[in-house]
Amino acid sequence: MQDKQEDLYRQASEEFGAAVERLARAYEADSDKRRDLVQEIHIGLWRSLAAFDGRCSLRTWVYRVAHNTAVSHVIRGRRERTPFVSLEEVEPLASQDDHPADRKLMLDRLLNLIQRLEPVDRQVILGYLEGMDAASIGEVTGLSASNVATKIHRIKGILARRFQGGRHGK
Repeated sequence: MQDKQEDLYRQASEEFGAAVERLARAYEADSDKRRDLVQEIHIGLWRSLAAFDGRCSLRTWVYRVAHNTAVSHVIRGRRERTPFVSLEEVEPLASQDDHPADRKLMLDRLLNLIQRLEPVDRQVILGYLEGMDAASIGEVTGLSASNVATKIHRIKGILARRFQGGRHGK
């Protein structure tokens, strides 16, 4: 049994390790805390794979464990961090500092906005950015596929207004 768990962990780490790193970066801005979060995710993943029964894809399982671990990490540190904001509050935040010098600065700002989202909204947009469809994101988050699609549409609209021609107005 442990051999199966180790094989699954090796496979998950190889296939989704980069995605776990990106997910951790979206949840944690501080590089030291981000490394801790990545370790927490890998530990949680290894432990959870003992119960993996194949009712969902390994990808869905990895994302579910990673997001749940990251959300727990964020909630634990919430007292010392910037408070979460709803989608309605992101737009006014986005209009601050409207002069990106380069692509990296723009991506950093995007990441900053994503890090400020409430955990479920963050899960949805990160799943979307990782190429997951609404049904798969729904499996990870527990939301219906139509609710996921609506959230994706709203978040994309806000982000598009931020980084395209609508930066200066609504």
